Order: sequence, then structure tokens, then C-alpha cells
Amino acid sequence: MRVLVTGTTGQLVTSLREVAAGSRDVELFAIGRPEFDLTRPIPMREAIIAARPDIVISAAAYTSVDRAEDEPALARAVNVMGAACVAEAAASLDIPVIHLSSDYVFSGDDRTPRREDDETGPRTVYGATKLAGEEAVASITARHIILRTSWVYSPFGTNFVKTMLRLASAQERLSVVSDQYGNPTSALDVAAAILLVATQPRQDRFGTYHLTGTGESNWSGFARHVLAVSRLHGGPSAIVDDIATADYPTKARRPRDSRLCTNKFAGTFDWRLPDWQTSTETVVARILASGRAAVDASEVYETARKLRG
Repeated sequence: MRVLVTGTTGQLVTSLREVAAGSRDVELFAIGRPEFDLTRPIPMREAIIAARPDIVISAAAYTSVDRAEDEPALARAVNVMGAACVAEAAASLDIPVIHLSSDYVFSGDDRTPRREDDETGPRTVYGATKLAGEEAVASITARHIILRTSWVYSPFGTNFVKTMLRLASAQERLSVVSDQYGNPTSALDVAAAILLVATQPRQDRFGTYHLTGTGESNWSGFARHVLAVSRLHGGPSAIVDDIATADYPTKARRPRDSRLCTNKFAGTFDWRLPDWQTSTETVVARILASGRAAVDASEVYETARKLRG
């Protein structure tokens, strides 16, 4: 199966490449800038059609939550118009599209995990554009699977886990918000689930699903687990102090409760992502190992330089 994914550098795309490399059933290829630009719909649509994939994964997006408040037009161009063009290209080829979305389509004010058919109500520009992107995809092609996920981290790119490890290497105490709740989710786990979905695109499975790590936490609890694992592996650690959302103001309002119910996905695909603690342990170990490899390489270079000098 030829699987095309939009974007080339994000956490999810990098994770998809890694997971797909171990599969003999999937040939995955990614397209991104400059050839593929979500703000240039006609060339983008032509690039997808020319590639002739069997399925498209619409993963590229505008994801800077705070900056979107100042750049609503750009966020809409990418998350709405760009998503629509990807769906149009898939529809013209009569192939399915898997579109990635976010917990930010909900207000975050409810105190129970949100189901797919619960009322949305985004409170940010980013959330509003992601919801509008979902609606555009669903209106263009019935052959769609929309996957909402949350609190994504991985060994790649910039994310909460890597930020905590970086800060802990320089500070003895970290202040982390304790009154926001959600489902920490490994991009590697999401990638594995996406490829499962991509290879089983049955008509009765199209629709919207929630896909997150199993279990829940608040941000400070997530941070403590990350740093506890790091300490066990000989990495940086720090004391985590709880603070309230009001003590850490941001331009965009963060959802107080981002938890998503994943029962529909589990029931349809017989697949549930691992518990978030286990996946976090895997990712932290990989980040620390890659960091040590980088240090080892720099030490080798420095030794060689001294010998030459």
C-alpha cells in the first residue's frame, strides 16, 4: 500500500516514517515544503494527485497555539483551506483520507472525558481552525477518518517531555501547572495506530475517532513521571512544584480538561494505545540515549581536534 503523508519534519511524520520502516505492507512517503505547501492549494493538490497514493494521511498543520491568536488568517489557511485541499485531492483519486485533529476542538470546561459526538466549543483560534478543518474534510469526502489526539510527545522535535528534560538539566525546581488534565500520548503509538487504520480502510469504519494514550494525568504529574524515569536512567531530574493555570498566563486559553474517551476507536479497530506511563518511559529512555550519543560524538571530535593540534 502506497501511503502519502503531508509534512516532512513534524513529530508524527517522523514517527510514521520510523514505524512504517518496519512494515512490509506499507510504502510510506512524505511530501512537504517547498514542493508541498498548505498555503498554496493548487500545486499541493497537483502534487498529491501526481503521487497516486492508495491513501493520504493529512498530518501537516499549523500547531503554534499561542501564535495562532496573532496569526488567525495563516492558521486558517493551513488548518482549514489546506486540509480541504488535501481532502479534495483524495476525493478526486477516490481514496480515503486520514485527517489528524486535536482535543482543542472542545472547550475543556467539562469534567468528563469527551466522546466523539459531544458538543464541541473551541476557545482558541487554533482549536477553531482545527474544528473547521474537520468539518471541511467531512463535507468533501465521505471516505474520511478523523483522529483527534492530545498532549503529543516523542523523541523528535519540540514537546513537553523534551522541554522538562532540558529545564531539569539547568534548574533544581520546576513550576508546572496542576489544574489542567489530559491524556499524554506518544506520537510513536499514534503512528502505529494510524498505519493499522490505513491498511483497513473499510466503508463501515469511516468517521471521527479519539485516539490518545491510555490513562490520564495533569501536567505536573506528567512532569514528575518524566523526571522520575530520567533519574532512573541517570538523566536530569528536578523537584516539581504545582502551580495553577492563573499563575502561568498564556496568550491562548488552555483547556482545563482535555481528556478524550477512546472507547469508539478501541471497539471499532480492536486497538487501544498503551498506558501513557509505559510509553513515556520508552520515549524518555530514547531521548537520553540519543543525547548521550551526541555527547559521545562531540567528545570524539574534541579529542581528535586536540590530537591534530
